[in-house]
Amino acid sequence: MVSKSPNKINVSSTTTKLLIKNMVCNRCIKVVGDELRKIGIDVRSITLGEVVVNGVKDQLPITKIKNVMEENGFELIEDKSAKIIEKIKLTILDLVRSDNLQQPLHENYSDIIVEKLGLDYHYLSSLFSSVENITIEQYIILQKIERAKELLKYGELTLSEIAYKLGYSSVQHLSNQFRKVTGMTASQFKNITENIRKPLDKLK
Repeated sequence: MVSKSPNKINVSSTTTKLLIKNMVCNRCIKVVGDELRKIGIDVRSITLGEVVVNGVKDQLPITKIKNVMEENGFELIEDKSAKIIEKIKLTILDLVRSDNLQQPLHENYSDIIVEKLGLDYHYLSSLFSSVENITIEQYIILQKIERAKELLKYGELTLSEIAYKLGYSSVQHLSNQFRKVTGMTASQFKNITENIRKPLDKLK
């Protein structure tokens, strides 16, 4: 007779991967995990946009999962095309927000997307454009500018450092794209943000 360890957890050999829309930060990961556990879901791992749970999908309380996700501003993705598009977005989001970005994003994002999804880039690009009404390239630019705005608000990096971090060839390149998206240059946005952060008695 083989003795069983008292700490051994009886885990099903089958897990199910759930894709969750609108997860964009570490706080989202915590909220999704907490809410799923509240309704009795055995969560095995969570990353942005993806939750692995214990059990076969057909045996999971999908309606309950959908409801609790929607109550917290998220959405369970079940449509095949929607899943592909969400994976593209999450791959881009992960690249743009990576603190270890070593090379210009525009030089390697397509290869990384193909590697992550295992599908032809032309197909992915066409699908993304037809559903989102913008190209993958345009989506990347929008995410890079949003990240630039966050970094400018923090005030910890110079424009040159932000440009390098996001893979721009120069501050001017960043500023040009920034103006195209926001209507102002990165320098103007930085000045406005710095003034907002200053105490009232320090403003002239």
